[in-house]
Amino acid sequence: MLLRWLARPAERCLGRGGGGGGGGGGDGLLWHAELKPHASGEYSIAVAQANEELEDQGQVVTSPAATFVGVYDGHGGPEASRFISSRLFPHLHRFASEQGGMSTDAIKRAFHATEEEFLDMVKRSWLKQPQIASVGSCCLVGAITDNVLYVANLGDSRAVLGRRGPDGREVVAERLSNDHNVAEEEVRKELTEQHPDDSRIVIYTRGVWRIKGIIQVSRSIGDVYLKKPEFARDPIFRQYVCSIPLKRPVMTAEPSIKEHQLRQQDLFLIFASDGLWEQLTDKAAVDIVFKNPRAGIAKRLVRAALTEAARKREMRYTDIKHIERGSRRNFHDDITVVVVYLDHHKHGVRPNLGNRNSFRFTNAPVDIFSGSSEEVDHHPLRLNLAMDGAVG
Repeated sequence: MLLRWLARPAERCLGRGGGGGGGGGGDGLLWHAELKPHASGEYSIAVAQANEELEDQGQVVTSPAATFVGVYDGHGGPEASRFISSRLFPHLHRFASEQGGMSTDAIKRAFHATEEEFLDMVKRSWLKQPQIASVGSCCLVGAITDNVLYVANLGDSRAVLGRRGPDGREVVAERLSNDHNVAEEEVRKELTEQHPDDSRIVIYTRGVWRIKGIIQVSRSIGDVYLKKPEFARDPIFRQYVCSIPLKRPVMTAEPSIKEHQLRQQDLFLIFASDGLWEQLTDKAAVDIVFKNPRAGIAKRLVRAALTEAARKREMRYTDIKHIERGSRRNFHDDITVVVVYLDHHKHGVRPNLGNRNSFRFTNAPVDIFSGSSEEVDHHPLRLNLAMDGAVG
């Protein structure tokens, strides 16, 4: 089935110029695909692992008429991000096909279906594995079709557009997503207004703002115990996972969605988990992409972030790249980066998502350390297979 195929760690596409596990200049926890084609240009993807188990997942799905990008930044474990990587795109394809094309409604329905499916899985398994109710993931999605870009997100992964400046010689960074993180004053205000009877809905603890002193992001897939108070009140859950009782949900899975008409001055897009943005500003990232060759550009961004993380600790990248997984989380987070170049804009092409056009999938490794470094270039899969795989 398509879903099992999507989830296999060895099935990862190799782009022009190559690269794989250990492809980061001797860094065994950095994976990349240098350059691959999509409907309106080329793209590059790279991942650096910091956690004992890789909690980030990234994927790119392409066809002659559309491009889909997903960056899923898990927390509490890898289960939620891996789940989204196997389920979200089939849902999105199904809803878009039913409606005759991509739309904000199709994207919203795909997010909600993925959330509900994850909740059903948690309900079936949490008594044997209570921790699964506390696992969640940020979710950033980009979809390009008919010269329109849709960006949807939960959490603090970020999409940034690089567009040509007025003088034609510089690039301007334009953020296309909202950070659902209580580090943002606007998010803290939103939560305070939603919970007027809870003076401790947001607490400053361990150097950062957190919801109920637990989590920084306010929207996600998963984190069921923060959305379904009955889990947080259960004695088994309170004993083994979290003892903080809740009266009402404190998180949601309602995505922010932006629709952007592509223009000639739009040069490229950067989709990345917060592991990148903790180290680089939007402007610094787009300058790196604008000023450097395309091949391996996602890996270049990851290495720039790792170099900055090392600098903050008075180290060099050559030092940090030899630190083992797990221990590296003390220096930086997992990082996933996808750079999408926008070379030619297609006007008036309305793709029929229900036909038999072929899609190609590039999935980052489930886990860089344990995954095979062998990479396989997939043959195109027909859309009716994606439809079959969308059935839960």
